[in-house]
Formats: sequence, structure tokens, C-alpha cells
Amino acid sequence: MRVRSKRYKKESQQLSKEALGLSEAVEKVKSFKSAKFDQSIECVVQLGIDPKQADQLIRGSISLPNGIGKQKKVIAFCEDTDVEAARNAGAIEAGCDELIKKVSDGWLDFDVAIASPKVMGKVGKLGRVLGPQGKMPSPKNGTVTMEVVTAVAEFAAGKVEFRNDPGGNVHVVIGKQSFETQKLEENFEAFVSHIKKIKPAAAKGTYIKKMCISATMSPGITVNY
Repeated sequence: MRVRSKRYKKESQQLSKEALGLSEAVEKVKSFKSAKFDQSIECVVQLGIDPKQADQLIRGSISLPNGIGKQKKVIAFCEDTDVEAARNAGAIEAGCDELIKKVSDGWLDFDVAIASPKVMGKVGKLGRVLGPQGKMPSPKNGTVTMEVVTAVAEFAAGKVEFRNDPGGNVHVVIGKQSFETQKLEENFEAFVSHIKKIKPAAAKGTYIKKMCISATMSPGITVNY
């Protein structure tokens, strides 16, 4: 059973059970007492999809208008001709055979792996290593692309990946507690708008059931949007 801190319990008592408008919800989550670090603000969208059906799965990536306040460690599986450009764009490691071996040997100190389609035949064998970590390059979330250098720059700057969990929920960080309210609102709106655009044709009934925001160590707030 998860043990909640006294601060968390106190903040929970401050919340009503009613959903709040976006601006009010953002202001509320920003008002919670800060931890010893700048907490991330996460948006969770509960979707009316069947996660067991392949044609209803939600997965992708998005560059939020105001970033998320964090740079990501990105690597690039690419041909030799793209190595220097990928590193200049922000990749902490770039290459093919040597990088594949390094990852295969257990090195996983990165957040996102980008790959060129030309080398995916070799990268594919890392599926058993990167798959469970959620780091396997995929065309669905924009991490397998001919535009390797562009993708590296976008993800290094904070482009976020998302995919639904087994309960049909999608989680994504939309910024930091220190962000201005307007910037958090704009990021929230951009993400929700994107989720609406990629609604699976097979999904029936109410698509977006519930939306919440929370800080890393705060209770969630239901958003009426």
C-alpha cells in the first residue's frame, strides 16, 4: 500500500470533488507547496478506447509550444555520414554498429533513441533490450525517420512521446511547476487537441472521458475542459 506524505494528504483535503476549469486547475496545482525541486506537471487523459484492440491503441509524439522544461538524452542510430550532424543537433551518442553493441551490452543511459530506416535492420535486434524500457525506435512515435538530425533536435529540446497504458489512459508531462500559468495552459490545450485529432476510427462512444493534471508529488485535479 502506498504511503502518502502529510503534505499530500493536506493538499488533498483542499480539493473539492468537482472538476475545475483549466485556468483554475493550473493555478491550484501551482499553488501546492513546492518540494525541494521544480516538480513536473503531468496531464492524464482517460480515453474511451479498448487497449486490447490493436486498432484502438494511442501512440505518438508531440512538440509542445512551450517545451517541458527539460532536455532529454537522445541517441541516434544512423549511417556514418549523419553522425557528426546528429551530435551537433544534440545526440549524446550517434552511429551504428558500435552504438548497437554498446546498448546490447547494457548501456541504457539515455531517454530517447532515434533511428534511420536504413539501419533499422540492424537496430531491430535490440527489441528485447529497448522494448521493455519503452525506448525502441518506432515510426509511430516519430523515432524512426529519414530526418534523423531534425528528430534528434526536437526530442533533445523536449519533444514528448506518449502511449496509452493498459487502462486506456495517456500520460504526458506538460511542463514544470515554475512555468507561467499561460504556458502550462497552452501546452495542455496543444496536447488535448492532438489527442482528439488522432482518435482511432474503431473507438466508439465517448472518446475523452476524463482529464486530470497533477504535480510530481501532488494529488490530481480533474479538469473541466
